[in-house]
Amino acid sequence: MELRQFAEQVLFSTDLDEKLRIPESVTDDNPGLALEAPGMPGRPRELVFKAGRSSHDSFPGLNRLEKDSERGRLLHFFANHELLATELMALVLLRFPGAPSSFRQGVFSTLKDEQRHTRLYLRRMEACGVQFGELPVSGYFWRTISPMENPVDYVAGLCLTFEQANLDFCRHYARGFSQVGDTSSGRLLDRIYHDEIGHVAYGLKWFRRWKNPDESDWEAFCRHLQFPLSPQRAKGIGFNRSGRQAAGFDPDFIAELEVYSRSRGRTPTVTLFNPLTEAVIARGKGFSPGRRQRQLVDDLTNLPQFLCHQDDIILVRTRPSLPFLRKIKRAGFPLPEFVELTDGPIDISELLAHRKLGRLRPWAWGPDSLELLAPLSRQLGEKSRPADQSYHEKITPLYSKSWSADFLRSILAGQGAPSWLCEEGEVGVTVSTLDAALECIAGLRGRGRQRLVVKQVFGLAGQSALRLWEPGLLETQRRWMRDALESGLSLVIEPWLDRVIDFSIQMEADPETLRICGYTGLVNDHRGQFEGNWATATHARRLPAQVTDRLRPQVGDTDRIYQLFEEVWRELGLELRKRGYQGPVGVDAFVYRTPQGMMRLKPVVEINPRFTMGRLTVELMKQVSPGRNGFFRLFNRAEIEKAGHESLPRFAKELDRRFPLRLGGNPKPKIRSGALCLNDPTQSSTWLAIFAVGRDLKGLQSLL
Repeated sequence: MELRQFAEQVLFSTDLDEKLRIPESVTDDNPGLALEAPGMPGRPRELVFKAGRSSHDSFPGLNRLEKDSERGRLLHFFANHELLATELMALVLLRFPGAPSSFRQGVFSTLKDEQRHTRLYLRRMEACGVQFGELPVSGYFWRTISPMENPVDYVAGLCLTFEQANLDFCRHYARGFSQVGDTSSGRLLDRIYHDEIGHVAYGLKWFRRWKNPDESDWEAFCRHLQFPLSPQRAKGIGFNRSGRQAAGFDPDFIAELEVYSRSRGRTPTVTLFNPLTEAVIARGKGFSPGRRQRQLVDDLTNLPQFLCHQDDIILVRTRPSLPFLRKIKRAGFPLPEFVELTDGPIDISELLAHRKLGRLRPWAWGPDSLELLAPLSRQLGEKSRPADQSYHEKITPLYSKSWSADFLRSILAGQGAPSWLCEEGEVGVTVSTLDAALECIAGLRGRGRQRLVVKQVFGLAGQSALRLWEPGLLETQRRWMRDALESGLSLVIEPWLDRVIDFSIQMEADPETLRICGYTGLVNDHRGQFEGNWATATHARRLPAQVTDRLRPQVGDTDRIYQLFEEVWRELGLELRKRGYQGPVGVDAFVYRTPQGMMRLKPVVEINPRFTMGRLTVELMKQVSPGRNGFFRLFNRAEIEKAGHESLPRFAKELDRRFPLRLGGNPKPKIRSGALCLNDPTQSSTWLAIFAVGRDLKGLQSLL
């Protein structure tokens, strides 16, 4: 039989036995003319492709394989995949008659393997009580591979993508079948697994022969895959390094693939780290960050990855290194897709060309993120409302400390002044002239408030504040206020309170509700600048006990505290909906001690309509074992060097040695103890973000 005749039989026959018949011998003397790919191969009626795209969501998990019907259903999936591979290989023989003879013979040899695999699956499937065709079958493989324009498209798409993914699926389910006592199916999957290693190795050999010699295997692989395919499709369940090594992939390729992430179908959310939005709002487009601020943004640029799902996209200047990403993945955190921004004028849509997106969700909405992300608006789905200039103008007041103070004042007015709440005179007063500022300061001091704090209405974590502790006003302090006011910034002046414990409430504003995501403790230095957050094992349900315990002697029933906050969230939700705001919200609060030694609550200090490190901590806690506490801490290089460490990477290694990460639990292991660097110490110049987990919260705080 001529090879072309055999390929036509496999591709066009509507009889399954005919499609799977293996000839005794073939010749390739008359390859014929190139054939255009048909819309679908010939198939029996019961095996015609179902409508829609493929989804692995219906793959039964290992916990369901004890049932014959579930094992049969899984084998039905695999049988269809093998049949699709058989048909695609027949198409290759007909589509590229001029390909090298040794390549065509290799395709023929592999095709026969796929025919045998299909028959083996059919027998095992029938033993489980399932007939081929009684379940819907997908044509995803066919739709994505059949448009191939040259043989390298075939080896990249089928051999190096779908067959490579089968190295994971076969090994995973071979073990699963054996665990439930189906050793026959387990042996079958193991046999096919070893055949797949050879198939992938064959594709890799030809891929290397045809690719650009100046490109690495990984670079060429990424470039040759056409949408909707991506390297993400070359991975199955688990990641089988040994199988890929046996197929001949080099260590760099394996390392890149292990941490690669891209959506398999869910429209991704796009995010980025832009923590300087309030400074941009305050100073306009002409704002130029200082060296310390630039270092903060550059060093911590990847932190939003811990707010992402695996299918999401994070925009970064530099992608973290492979060793760092492997460590994060092994800690149980999903890895989003990293897209590197280029220098100079950026049209972000060019980096994400032809990608349908779910929504845009930067760290903060403001002039900076609006300008960068606006070109992506046309790629959003119909249900996603793109942010625009009018939206920015409506939500900008929410960033103002003046707005937060006015909101708190309105809350206090409706509470009847309980003794455990702050007084109206302890709420910030907004001034817009130097004379008004001086008058306010004199008035507060006349009422016995000697220590004061002056804040710019838009600022950064305590960095835009002035402490007035001296009896008289210093000329430097007067000049600081005058310069801020002359630049167009109002000031908020309030008494300095003896803070006992700071905390925050992290929420998400939806169109109809304002829901609680969790409660975190706050750690600030003596100047009020942020250092870290902590979260208890019950952070998702209750305020920290350290807060309620201090207030209980005066409040009596702690339900009164929650009733107060429920009123706060109700009013805040109304205000946010008036402005159309949706997204993350963080509210800072604290308990303080009066001069008479009484404990009082200031329930609203600042309202942040953006992501915060507190929200980041709440999201990190989702990967923490039950009963454990977590502590997030920012370190700068000066602190690290003062502690005797030569560099950030040395500090990170010492942390790994002294506090190794330990995971436990099923089915998904979570962090039980240890510390983890959240940004790449080998790429950071000044800042390290550390997350530590353990039973003893005080021990974690002393550790970091």
